Amino acid sequence: MVLSMTHYNGKAPAELKFNNILYTKANWRATITINRPEVYNCLDLETLRELSSAFEDASWDDNVAVLIVTGAGDKAFCTGADMKEWKETFLDSPNDFYKWMGVFIETYERLRNIGKPSIARLNGMVVGGGNELQMSCDLAIGADDTFIRQAGTSRGSVAAAGATQWLPIIVGDRRAREILLLNEPVPMAKALEWGLVNQCVPRAELDNAVDVMAEKLVNKLPECTRYTKQQLNFWREFSWSMTIGHAKDWLTVHTPAEEIREGINAFAEKREIDYKALRKKQSNTSKRKPS
Repeated sequence: MVLSMTHYNGKAPAELKFNNILYTKANWRATITINRPEVYNCLDLETLRELSSAFEDASWDDNVAVLIVTGAGDKAFCTGADMKEWKETFLDSPNDFYKWMGVFIETYERLRNIGKPSIARLNGMVVGGGNELQMSCDLAIGADDTFIRQAGTSRGSVAAAGATQWLPIIVGDRRAREILLLNEPVPMAKALEWGLVNQCVPRAELDNAVDVMAEKLVNKLPECTRYTKQQLNFWREFSWSMTIGHAKDWLTVHTPAEEIREGINAFAEKREIDYKALRKKQSNTSKRKPS
């Protein structure tokens, strides 16, 4: 049976009936907006699945030349995994985290491999998996009043779904270690200086800057652009393929671990972690017999 060519066309956004994202298409552009501003546009299972479907649709639609990814509101672009879902679902059922992580990986891989250039419109803070999302895009433009931050070693995770793999490539080894080990906010102007974004603009100019860049990308040859992107992805895909399976398993096995549990619970309870007390508790020094 030969399928009609229309079987591989994109759909009208309304047909997709998304709940957690907004999806529009016009003027050779598709725009995906994570629409969970009340939780800083974090990613639960449903949101990941909707993003994956939208990425596929944008890839298949020949009337889409450029994909723009952003977040609703002005506080957050994306803040990574939904910690409420993590606490309620994964701490006591780590095998379910393994399944969730599989969806996370597939979604980010689909974004990187849509065959069209993508722009991250950084409208607010970019945290954790949100930074890995913006690095999965080809280009990024950020509002000058916001920041990028990793939080894994502070909050009970390892940023091994893009950050440990790609930050050394993008900003260099020393700066990557600073971002991942210290977890301090990187103001957007510094992110520009470090090469983590392409432009840092006043918030009032963000939409225009994204539109100008998108128009430049529209006016390029599509097949040449697609293959250029494929070649550019080599080092990211190499580092990703060598580590992501291990990361998926390690994170699953350690999901119920004491320090992971403490980090997630502290976040949910809006309290600080007593890191030194945790270190003392984990230490075997007190168990040693005097010589």
